[in-house]
Amino acid sequence: MSDLHEDLRDDVRMLGESLGRTISSDLGPKFLEQVEHIRQLAKAGRNQERPEHQQLLDALGELHEDEVLPVARAFTQFLNLANIAEEHHRVRRRLDNAAIQETPDELQDLLTRLQKQGYSADHLIETLKALNIDLVLTAHPTEVNRRTLIQKYDGITECLKQLDRGAPCQTRVDELINQIWHTDEIRKQRPTPVDEAKWGFAVLENSLWSAVPRFLRRLDTELRASLGRGLPLDCCPVRFSSWMGGDRDGNPNVTAEVTREVLLLARWEALDLYIRSVDELRSELSMFRASAEMKAVVGEVDEPYRTLLGSLKHDLLITREGMESQLDGYVPESPLPIMRREQLLAPLQLCHRSLIECGMASIAAGKLEDLIRRVACFGLTMVRLDIRQNAERHAAVMDELTGFYGLGRYTQWSEADKQAFLLRELNSRRPLLPRQWDPSAEVQEVLDTCRVVADTDPLALGSYVISMASQPSDVLSVILLLREQGIDHNLKVVPLFETLDDLDNASTCMEALFEIDWYRSYANGEQEVMIGYSDSSKDAGQLAAAWGQFRAQEALTAVCAKYQVKLTLFHGRGGTVGRGGGPSHTAILAQPPGSVAGSLRVTEQGEMIRFKFGVPELAIRNLELYTGAVLQATLAPDPAPDGEWREEMDSLAAAGLTSYRAVVREDPQFVPYFRSATPEQELAKLPLGSRPAKRRADGGVESLRAIPWIFAWTQIRLMLPAWLGSDSALGAAIDKGELPRLQNMYRNWPFFRTYIDMLEMVLAKSDISISAYYEHRLVSPELATLGSNLRSRLLNAVEQVKQVKSVKQLLDQNPVIRQSIDVRNPYIDPLHFLQAELLYRDRNQPDQRLEQALMVTMAGISAGMRNTG
Repeated sequence: MSDLHEDLRDDVRMLGESLGRTISSDLGPKFLEQVEHIRQLAKAGRNQERPEHQQLLDALGELHEDEVLPVARAFTQFLNLANIAEEHHRVRRRLDNAAIQETPDELQDLLTRLQKQGYSADHLIETLKALNIDLVLTAHPTEVNRRTLIQKYDGITECLKQLDRGAPCQTRVDELINQIWHTDEIRKQRPTPVDEAKWGFAVLENSLWSAVPRFLRRLDTELRASLGRGLPLDCCPVRFSSWMGGDRDGNPNVTAEVTREVLLLARWEALDLYIRSVDELRSELSMFRASAEMKAVVGEVDEPYRTLLGSLKHDLLITREGMESQLDGYVPESPLPIMRREQLLAPLQLCHRSLIECGMASIAAGKLEDLIRRVACFGLTMVRLDIRQNAERHAAVMDELTGFYGLGRYTQWSEADKQAFLLRELNSRRPLLPRQWDPSAEVQEVLDTCRVVADTDPLALGSYVISMASQPSDVLSVILLLREQGIDHNLKVVPLFETLDDLDNASTCMEALFEIDWYRSYANGEQEVMIGYSDSSKDAGQLAAAWGQFRAQEALTAVCAKYQVKLTLFHGRGGTVGRGGGPSHTAILAQPPGSVAGSLRVTEQGEMIRFKFGVPELAIRNLELYTGAVLQATLAPDPAPDGEWREEMDSLAAAGLTSYRAVVREDPQFVPYFRSATPEQELAKLPLGSRPAKRRADGGVESLRAIPWIFAWTQIRLMLPAWLGSDSALGAAIDKGELPRLQNMYRNWPFFRTYIDMLEMVLAKSDISISAYYEHRLVSPELATLGSNLRSRLLNAVEQVKQVKSVKQLLDQNPVIRQSIDVRNPYIDPLHFLQAELLYRDRNQPDQRLEQALMVTMAGISAGMRNTG
């Protein structure tokens, strides 16, 4: 750790020493010495030219069974504490740089460049006002930490801030670490979908509620400095949606009743936060001078602002009580006073106008403007809830209906017949659903969900996403079902194209939809389309999927331009490279030109929500990066790749696809190897999220969700989903003498550069000695040849990336990440070796004591590897 920044090193040492004192107090000094001995052996093993772990393995082998769990917990908690210190240091370094103006402001630089390119200040402001960036929080099961522990980690972050300011805080740090050590890391039960939604609300309340007005204030200040004009108070380029409680694809626990409850909870949460904010504002606005407009509303009173805000608080309290009644199953007898955004905004804007008119603009610019900006971002619902369901479930409803009417089986009809039937029903004035019909429970659940959607305020809803969509009928059937349940507005119905075949067919499907007059009228010139990164990568390998996603976006952009439809692309990214993860800023700038036209939706998943938005300062930074990247991609995108580069990518993608599927789909040893070498089957024991690990209980790897697929390979450090196929494709191209072209593509094409950089990061986190040990301990000799071949291919991929980037070592140009990996390895290595041993024992002689330790090792490795799902 000697090269780490001194402040970060001091924080890591201080937190580690506090953890050591806690462990020593609980289990004795000798046990702490044992933990430290294991750490030193792990560190020494890493110092070899070739990692040598035998002494570490011997020490771990000497552990008594009762010692395995506390050793695993010790290393896991150190990794969590190191993450906290690192996140805090990122914030501190950015604030320090800003204070001494060491680095120029990126947004100001961008605005200056755009003005030099001929964009006027008015044009830039109007573009920013029209930006529609929607960050969709999802509850994918990669957040391994319990909410109670996250709150304690947040407390440590606050202590680090205070220590930086010279405030005495060591005692509180020790208290929190003591609490953490004496709290179970692993949940006893899986969270429910409502629990997941509450976790999302906690991030909004604890961080984003503070971060959003600060971000908007900074944005306004920078615009005024660069352009002479700011943003209107009711304008917010970034908003938030959620899948928590709405994503029912493959999750039987998300029911119509759950969705209804989460929608009400979101309103309750928003009202509760507004009540607190209005109360805080009311204590500040004690002024007596008011405008005639204000006096006309409140009369001649001593404290007009407090009078008006008191009335607003009263209305908010009554509305919150009404939400509580609805959560308890009662319908309020009379309309609630605050049900539209304008009802909340109008009194605040009146206060604002009055303060400015009376010469108190500086007071208006404080907490009042912050609250108005919150309303602009969060509305009355905090987030808009998306609904997601699999296309097969809608088809099943139609199948039962047509069977009931004696029309045959809908699912066996041609696409043309399906469309004709759906359009007839959409244009019909009579109901489709018969009164005497008794549908199956699965079909009734789909209908109940559509009823909840129909009964919900449109401003509380985002989009209805159809997973595994492939044909126009998938979209039309959802619209028909919503209409049948009484919806009275045109909800955005969004096809999600996931597999490589579906991505290739996406533009054809959308063109067929736009050719339908009825649908074109329904869409009203706007269309949202979701691009799936997880399943396409699992289906085709990362290289072929990335190129398929790029081509699909190009084609969709062209089709929408042809029909004069404004396209919003919804990117279903995960935290890992294998699921489209990576730095958001570079990912946006790597999109095809024209595909980011002022609007963007993107999922923020699992643990990445906390890493990006869990601390207000980090949240502000990420909101700024999103805004700048979308503005740049809208006005000044990089040019489209030339024909030569496209041909090269076509060739690389084809080779990568063939190579990837030859292993994953065609090698009969692959599935047995995967199941033996990785903790894939044991992951089901880890109560990460409300959703099952598989779409079907009896399915194989093809039914495995993309998240546990990647999580399992990450646990053994082979990282296979991110590089398999790329090795063969890049190797073949280099052998054919195309390295100069690949190097040119890397230097000058953001898409290819982003792909190679993300591949480099994953390869830097891989470790063949670790994966070889899992194989040695867990895999039968007849399968070992496959493992040896995969590790050899991984090493080839490392060399190929170094050649394309013209570097001698991975992450040469990113020493911060390189160092972060190096520092963590001595703490992750013992967890890997313990996990391999625990897997062996769990599979041969199950023991409840060791099963808990196994789950802790999974959580610890996840903490150390960061972006695991």
